[in-house]
Amino acid sequence: MRLARARLSEVQLALMMLTRLPAGQISVLPAMGAAAWAFPLVGGLVGALSAAVLLAGLALGVAPTMAAGLALLAGVLATGGLHEDGLADVADGFGGGRDRARKLEIMRDSRIGSYGALALVLSLGLRWQGLTILAEQSGVAAAMALLALGAASRAGVVLALALMPAARSDGLGKAAAEVDGLRAGFALAVGIGALLAIGAPFAILAMAVAGLALGLLALRQIGGQSGDVLGALQQLSEIAGWVVLSALV
Repeated sequence: MRLARARLSEVQLALMMLTRLPAGQISVLPAMGAAAWAFPLVGGLVGALSAAVLLAGLALGVAPTMAAGLALLAGVLATGGLHEDGLADVADGFGGGRDRARKLEIMRDSRIGSYGALALVLSLGLRWQGLTILAEQSGVAAAMALLALGAASRAGVVLALALMPAARSDGLGKAAAEVDGLRAGFALAVGIGALLAIGAPFAILAMAVAGLALGLLALRQIGGQSGDVLGALQQLSEIAGWVVLSALV
């Protein structure tokens, strides 16, 4: 019973960290790193909410492109734009900073610059197009893709936490670091399993390459991962997944 309560608390914490969805009260707050195994589950939940909106829109006769846009909106509202914010900050920091200190300073600034704005437009546009292409062929397939990519892209975040040093001495990247191998392995298994379940093994490779590329870039630019880098990783790996899935239609 105590073990079950501990796992439930970790799921609740993961829900609090990654979304704006209600998660209830936690009696004993677990370490952030301990909750990382549940990130793909939370990602799948966000994908499920988006999928429900997509299927409801299609059932009501909404055009696939509009239903896809509404589904993405539902996902953004569920997460509070957390990952999109990270992507924008990374684009501004990596694109505009001259050295490590300045890059980290820019990434912490709440204002958005031209690099960040362009990154957001491209991210939303590519995901919207990918989802639309699938929705035009099969609403069910598109809905399943939302679930699978939602889970798999968060699994990559867990892997980055386990393998990469924190770039800051504070912040989410530091607080959630030190993920052990068992938790990282579970998250990775969930992510890979989700993609295999929809028959998309090539998406695994594409998402891994996208995550690895950003990880190497982050190590070179700021010396490791941060909350913003993790958000950007989720976005880029999801985009890679949509590119592969749209090519298979």
